[in-house]
Amino acid sequence: MAKVLIAEDEVQINDLIKKNLCLVGHECTQVFDGDSAIDAALTGHFDLIVLDVMLPGVSGFEIITQIKETKIPVIFVTAKGTLEDRLKGLRLGADDYIVKPFEILELIERIDVVLRRVNGSFSTFEFDDILVDFNSRLVFKNGKEVELTPKEFDLLEALIKNRNLALSRDRLIYLVWTYDFDGNDRTVDTHIQRLRKKLGIENRLKTVFKTGYRLEV
Repeated sequence: MAKVLIAEDEVQINDLIKKNLCLVGHECTQVFDGDSAIDAALTGHFDLIVLDVMLPGVSGFEIITQIKETKIPVIFVTAKGTLEDRLKGLRLGADDYIVKPFEILELIERIDVVLRRVNGSFSTFEFDDILVDFNSRLVFKNGKEVELTPKEFDLLEALIKNRNLALSRDRLIYLVWTYDFDGNDRTVDTHIQRLRKKLGIENRLKTVFKTGYRLEV
């Protein structure tokens, strides 16, 4: 997974981001002011930076210009949500721009998109006796291919991306079926049961009471 630098001066938000990124497998370093962000970016080896614009000392807009030589992807997460600010951030070289307040699952998804685009990360994922190849969309158990339908694979991919997080049925519908959905949340339950049976992951794919499901890896 990725090494992520979180530059955010609000401790609660910084801790929330770190907690959830670590749950899905990322390694996180926290800084709380602009000068520390520059020092960490120039001396560390990070795959991505989550950067607030309004940091003490040096603003995020100034920081991104000073660390351009590192070529580390940057996602701005900030309360500065005007069109002018968003355009400025993107013109300065940010890979994405998220306005507070934000959903943590959206941040995780956008980080995944940027990492895929930049370095092709997450091409495979392995746990227990299961290997998932996202590029070929193939799944192997004990070295033997397991046939999944397209939606079963999409559901497995969504669960892996958000592993160790509780996902509601509505969230899974959004991630997997989007606008193609023409049923009810029992469709999610049916697909979950199929994944459990085909992959033998009953002990990993847990039901979260009154919420949905969580893949524990």
